[in-house]
Amino acid sequence: MLVSTPTPRLLFSSKTPFLFHSQQNFCNSFNKTTRSHMGTKPFSSKNPSLLPTDAHIIADAEPSISLQEWQDWGTISPVPSMVNQIIQDLRLLEKDIGTCMTFDGNHGKLTGGFKVQEDKKHRAKYASLGNSEEKLQFFSARQIACRLLGSRGYLCQKCWLPQEDCMCSRVTMCSLWHRVRIWLYMHPKDFLRQNNTGKLLWQVFGVQAASLCLFGIAEHEEMMWNELNHAGRNMVWCLYPNKNAVTESVRDTVGCAVNLESQAVSANEGDTMHFILIDGTWSNSGAMFRRLQDRAELEWGQELRCISLNTGVSLMHKLRPQPSWDRTCTAAAAIGLLYELQLVPELSSFGLDKQAEAIENALEVLLEALTGRRLRMGRSISRRERHNRDIC
Repeated sequence: MLVSTPTPRLLFSSKTPFLFHSQQNFCNSFNKTTRSHMGTKPFSSKNPSLLPTDAHIIADAEPSISLQEWQDWGTISPVPSMVNQIIQDLRLLEKDIGTCMTFDGNHGKLTGGFKVQEDKKHRAKYASLGNSEEKLQFFSARQIACRLLGSRGYLCQKCWLPQEDCMCSRVTMCSLWHRVRIWLYMHPKDFLRQNNTGKLLWQVFGVQAASLCLFGIAEHEEMMWNELNHAGRNMVWCLYPNKNAVTESVRDTVGCAVNLESQAVSANEGDTMHFILIDGTWSNSGAMFRRLQDRAELEWGQELRCISLNTGVSLMHKLRPQPSWDRTCTAAAAIGLLYELQLVPELSSFGLDKQAEAIENALEVLLEALTGRRLRMGRSISRRERHNRDIC
């Protein structure tokens, strides 16, 4: 984000692009096997010993995602109709070709002979769609459907880590001040990623205070925009570097948009401030931001307001390196936002700093869980730095 204050500190994220001012019907669930050195081939649930590294078989499962299962992954929306349609199509393809679908790794990637046939089918479907909006919705729904199926019985639905590494018992929940609402606008490729940090926000604050909105999922986007329209443009901000518009500091923009004196007198009255955090890689963020701005123009005739923050290097930098030291993760962006809101004098009595600390603590727990898993699997915990020339 751009700022107008003197000599601002610019912070970016390859994961979350901010510019700062600073789910017995499942084939006995998953058959997760021991690691081996075999190559990827078509597999059947009748031959579990032939599974490749980290492969999972999905068979005899429900042909759709239930509302309970869907919402257990961290969302408050109804089940996206296109996601269930794609899952049903995958089941029909299984019957047609007589092969169970398998997933290799932890990103919901289809593998084996089923993948070859499904790839042909989905490419033909994509090509048949009439416009870019239909193509985007199909792309997003397919990503989500595969990730849901590929994670059943393997990942914890709350923390998105493998069940043997579940960190839920070590995360302490905290109430977010009710006049702050955070929206995690997440790219489908980041949905159910183990090292995603945006999930920490609803783990700590709950899904009503920190809500997930998946890019290209119509039910999610409509839910979010209904809330934003109710609040009005002046109570909505996006944390993103908009090079074509002047970004504002938290102190300036909150001071102008909210009747702070009234807030200080009564914390139970007034409007809710909505903050959108874009949760995706830097390469995906541009399209996500443009989609937000296009919708804002349609709804309000004006673009979203962008704010800038001050923050430091994320704890996740060593394990999941950013392109440079001045870029950070989604959770760190939320931490910075809450700390800066705390610095607004009229908001200082609402414990926003303590709420920021709760996210910091959860981030430490996530880092420990990911580090422990990598060590147990014999992997390095000091990953190769990228673009060292960008590091100050």
